[in-house]
Amino acid sequence: MTGHVAQGSSSPALKAPPTPWPTRRLGPFEVSAIGLGCMNVCHAYGEPLSEADAARLLLAALEAGVTHFDTAALYGFGLSEEWIGRHLAPHRQRFVLASKCGMTGEPDERGVKVRVIDGRPATLKATCDQALKRLRTDVIDLYYLHRWDKRVPIEDSVGALADLVRQGKILAIGLSEVSAATLRRAHAVHPIAAVQSEYSLWTRNPEIAVLDACRELGVAFVAFSPLGRGVLTASPPDPAAFHPKDIRRAMPRFAPEHWPRNLRLQQRLAALARQAGCTPAQLALAWVLARGPHVHALPGTTRIDHLQEDLQALRVQPEAALLAELDATFTPQAVSGARYNAQGEDEVDTERF
Repeated sequence: MTGHVAQGSSSPALKAPPTPWPTRRLGPFEVSAIGLGCMNVCHAYGEPLSEADAARLLLAALEAGVTHFDTAALYGFGLSEEWIGRHLAPHRQRFVLASKCGMTGEPDERGVKVRVIDGRPATLKATCDQALKRLRTDVIDLYYLHRWDKRVPIEDSVGALADLVRQGKILAIGLSEVSAATLRRAHAVHPIAAVQSEYSLWTRNPEIAVLDACRELGVAFVAFSPLGRGVLTASPPDPAAFHPKDIRRAMPRFAPEHWPRNLRLQQRLAALARQAGCTPAQLALAWVLARGPHVHALPGTTRIDHLQEDLQALRVQPEAALLAELDATFTPQAVSGARYNAQGEDEVDTERF
């Protein structure tokens, strides 16, 4: 499998097989600068793909040169991990595998699975064992704490993940949606390889402190939803047509009182992309990658043509003046509405403007 090096080892970064795309360091690994987030195939934005279509997408990404695949126990309540295990396990040597624990689906009193945040050490270790079975692998390259359970000291949760490193079940530790202060506390317990948080033109909270903290500590920063949950593309979603299960229905930025203002921002992005000779998605991804050599972009998609379009962002090199215009257009004050509802905001530890 790709990358059997203990975190903190003096060994050089492990490289995935040759890829046509630029690579960046992700903990002890070297991966394609744009990875594939594997939530969309079965979770969050409506009905999941069929397994056959999901398999085609995963294999297309692999063949296109993606060497960083990211999933979680939460996605489809284990389904994303199952599909990756079933269809990518035969190619395990060709990519770096990331997954997450600490947020899973548990049955409520009606027997319906609901999202639960649980960072207790025993829970994290049990989730890892279940994930290894679903993923059909003996080691997860990068394992994130999906959300910090604020009832459990971060030192205890990271200590459990450090035990998994020592047991050889995972190779590196990541954190998701944490503040710079929490990152520093965790890093004092065990080296943190990566922080994964929402980051895009319309979600710039990491610029408050976490981006700089990651740079200082030598931690990779992985930007999820770098396309603004579909907004920063040539075909932004229609909130009125969202599937009943689409999580964006509960996000204020898509509400009627906020959406028209945000759509005008997308229209400005589209105009700038035309001037640059690329698509809006490519320009948005290129902006993310220009934030620093330690920054990775992790878009998700259900379509192979969108996957191929996203990867071409690695060929886009925006001029400094264009990047500055994007910065000035997409200020935190220009975006209307919070990124999560009140419950979602309470569940994350990230700094806020």
